[in-house]
Amino acid sequence: MLSDNKDNSAARVVGDLKQDILQGYFAPGEKLAMARLKERYQIGVTPLREALSQLLIEQLVIVENQRGFRVHPISEEEMLDIYQTRARIEALCVGLAIDQGDDEWEATILAAAHKMQKFSNSMESDPQEWERRHHDFHTAIVAGCHSPTLLHVRRSLYEKASRYRNLWLTDNMQQNDFFDANQKEHDNLIKALLKRDRKTACQLIENHLLSPSKALLASQTIPDRKV
Repeated sequence: MLSDNKDNSAARVVGDLKQDILQGYFAPGEKLAMARLKERYQIGVTPLREALSQLLIEQLVIVENQRGFRVHPISEEEMLDIYQTRARIEALCVGLAIDQGDDEWEATILAAAHKMQKFSNSMESDPQEWERRHHDFHTAIVAGCHSPTLLHVRRSLYEKASRYRNLWLTDNMQQNDFFDANQKEHDNLIKALLKRDRKTACQLIENHLLSPSKALLASQTIPDRKV
């Protein structure tokens, strides 16, 4: 029973620490001091080290010889690699979903789009809630591909991209022109999906997913190299 509690504690702190890194509570390159982590997560050193080792494998933290752990830094080079790879994987999932998706798949997409749209008026007060609904919308689309392996790769890339995407959300999504353009892209994507227009849908999804990286490059928010 003790072993189960220990395993549960390690699993919990992995999830909590990962979310704090992805959402920017811990900044890129920031040192992860054990004393601060113990206080925040109310947990001992052993499960913390297990959690940090897991996030090291997921490339969300780095380790320095005799200096402990730091949040994985960010850079333009990494951002472009993640976004370009993610856009191609997403297009592959979308193409397969169009080939294999049924009426239930279409209905799920429309329901997710409706929920996302209903929350659009609350962007300024809670952009993270809109982002969760946005994520649900895109997840509904790719679910039709029926490939657990592709979806696993996609989820990993989404997590890596989210650190950059949160910067884009902060800078742009409260501006009406950016938000309206984003919504227009969603509308066009839905039309292509329902028409089963594979070529158009795949091109639209690639362009849509690359938009944040292009905006961040233009804003010069991300350093050229890892800091």
